[in-house]
Amino acid sequence: MKARSGQIDLESPGDSSAIERFLDALWMERGLSDNTLAAYRADLLAFYRWLAARGGSLMAAQASDLMSYLGSYSRASARSTARRLSSLRRLYRYLVREGRIQRDPSARIVPPRIGRSLPKSLTEADVENLLDAPDIGDALGIRDRTMLEVLYATGLRVSELVKLTLGQVNRQQGIVRVTGKGNKDRLVPLGEEASQWLERYLRDIRPAFIKGRPCDALFPTQRGRPMTRQGFWHVVRRYARKAGIKKALSPHTLRHAFATHLLNHGADLRIVQMLLGHSDISTTQVYTHVARERLKTLHAQHHPRG
Repeated sequence: MKARSGQIDLESPGDSSAIERFLDALWMERGLSDNTLAAYRADLLAFYRWLAARGGSLMAAQASDLMSYLGSYSRASARSTARRLSSLRRLYRYLVREGRIQRDPSARIVPPRIGRSLPKSLTEADVENLLDAPDIGDALGIRDRTMLEVLYATGLRVSELVKLTLGQVNRQQGIVRVTGKGNKDRLVPLGEEASQWLERYLRDIRPAFIKGRPCDALFPTQRGRPMTRQGFWHVVRRYARKAGIKKALSPHTLRHAFATHLLNHGADLRIVQMLLGHSDISTTQVYTHVARERLKTLHAQHHPRG
């Protein structure tokens, strides 16, 4: 079975086989997404080519080779360097485990320290303006408003949203069954507002989009085809401009807003972890820093000695 990232065409059969098997293992053991596998592939190909240009190979590389390679990106950020090192470490740990090499050349390399970056979020007023931006007098506007409502109500990843099918929505209970990273399922409530918009969309809009053609996608395009992640993100940015939101947006912005606003209103961190589908609570804990900053701001504004 080949990894989803595709066939790697390298000059050295040993190197090619090692990378292929490594990506296959990542895919099968951890269920990583195509985008993540493609990132590993790009990092490993870059290192392979750097070595090949100097007469080296992946199997014979030493710690000094890895250090020289990482140092060749003199202007790279600490985060980029850490990501490249992480890719190499995963590969070499795999090769040691499989008995292809005896020593891991990355074992003693210390990764650069990375400052913890807080996720970019929107205020509740920003979100309200964004949700109000689509023209609900238009069929496309109702679909887009519904997608934004569902995204903010559930904290889904954009890729999870556009892949939703009719069978994943329990309209009677107001729950969405989401298949996230690692092919793990989780149940997320829609809430009253998003449920009402979804009912209106399914009753009045979706049938006109699919025109009786077989389509399982919950949110198809006007041509009745599944929407892409990139296509929907262009939609979000267009409505952000219309709403007058000047902040830089990312595909996770509404997901961050979902988590931050829940914590601001007293939600338990473990519940937010479950809703987001984080396997490790440390991933969710970054939002407590965002909520803490919000509390500091409110204290400064409203406390007599703030």
